[in-house]
Amino acid sequence: MLRRFPRAPAPTGGLSVRPPLVAAARSVVTAVPLAHVEVPGREDRLPLVMLHGLFGNHGNFHTVAKALVSRGSGKVLTMDARNHGSSPHSPLMTYEAMSLDVQHLLTRLGITKCIVLGHSMGGKTAMTLALQRPDLVERLISVDISPVTTALVSEFSTYISAMKSVRIPDGLSRSAARQLADDQLSPVVQLPHLRHFLLTNLVEVEGRYTWRLNLEAISHHLTDIMNFPVFHKPYLGPALFLGGSKSPYMSSKDYPEIQRLFPKADIQYIEGAGHIVHQEKFAEFITAVSKFLLPPEC
Repeated sequence: MLRRFPRAPAPTGGLSVRPPLVAAARSVVTAVPLAHVEVPGREDRLPLVMLHGLFGNHGNFHTVAKALVSRGSGKVLTMDARNHGSSPHSPLMTYEAMSLDVQHLLTRLGITKCIVLGHSMGGKTAMTLALQRPDLVERLISVDISPVTTALVSEFSTYISAMKSVRIPDGLSRSAARQLADDQLSPVVQLPHLRHFLLTNLVEVEGRYTWRLNLEAISHHLTDIMNFPVFHKPYLGPALFLGGSKSPYMSSKDYPEIQRLFPKADIQYIEGAGHIVHQEKFAEFITAVSKFLLPPEC
């Protein structure tokens, strides 16, 4: 079940001032070649680019991609952000950098126009891409995140510290290694489904278990990841902000800034969903996204 909110009126007062980006964000940004997977879809429709959230990888959207293609979408590209999954590591972890990575991948693939969908960190990357390159983005879907500061730096910092402290001896089977890591994370990361999500990043490399995430870079740039870059010119294309009704990441206090930067935004909530909307309410999520993606005659 969806709750739709009317578009917020244009703000009449001053906007809150966000903290400035750290110095690294102002340095020269070099793109990294992103690992990606393509799910073939209709050739007569624009490709859909899907961007995962913090601690995630391209596999988070694999089932979603297949479902959207079955409903008639264009081909779907899922990709690993820098410092995540199989993509290269880099000391820089800002939205400008992550947006540039996506731009370079699309250029390499010959894609000049696309639809972009992102969840959480991926949503902020998608918004950055749309604001930087409106010529490249035909429409935007942001899943359970707004273009404002996310005030949970300490929580994510705690998760990173817990992951860094995990110790696994060599020679264990994968199942034994995961169980040991789960046991070591559980005092800090108490929700089983969250530990399971973090453990998808545990990989074996030459007989030793390690995290495929670049925890150092992510930790160093947590403030950048929780913030959002400052933009003054809005994105004028269609935009869907799709949140979970039980999630704290997208609330009515964000509406003025959403409206300022995305004046054509449609704000919807899926009832009963938390932050991982696409997993918790899969059918409702696919229906909402499909309606936004496909032309009215479809």
